[in-house]
Amino acid sequence: MSDPTPMQRPASRAARLSAIEQALLTHIITSQAQLSSVLANEGIEVTQATLSRDLDEMNAFKRRMPDGTMAYAVGYADEDDRPLDGKVEQQMSRALSGLVTSVATARNLIVVHTPSGAAQYVASVLDRQSIEGVLGTIAGDDTVMMICSDDESAGQRADWLLTLASK
Repeated sequence: MSDPTPMQRPASRAARLSAIEQALLTHIITSQAQLSSVLANEGIEVTQATLSRDLDEMNAFKRRMPDGTMAYAVGYADEDDRPLDGKVEQQMSRALSGLVTSVATARNLIVVHTPSGAAQYVASVLDRQSIEGVLGTIAGDDTVMMICSDDESAGQRADWLLTLASK
């Protein structure tokens, strides 16, 4: 099997915000200059003023790391503010119950059938969560395709989704 193609981003505001979020989640970023450098390495040139506005819009904040360093973060300032996984799954279950009519896998793809007109809503519910092994979704009128990183992830996520929608 060949190596996956590295992620490529268009030159849009949404892509820039996504790149910033990914950088903050995968690197310890202590300054806007450092973040600008990380983004430049990905081919995204941004001014300090734009970066400052983007961080503000994303509700990024500085968190004290275990070694005392202050670094940018996104998400929840306090671990206790983070929703419990069970609570998130319960909310997803309520949203998906009655909307998922079938789930099937084909290698690294999951095909989810819904009633007519519900696919975009189901895809939106799935996209709002960072689901391990899922790269993204594509929605039509009554079908959602989830693209997974590999065949094993697809099988696990299909079983999980079917269980979630059956609760």
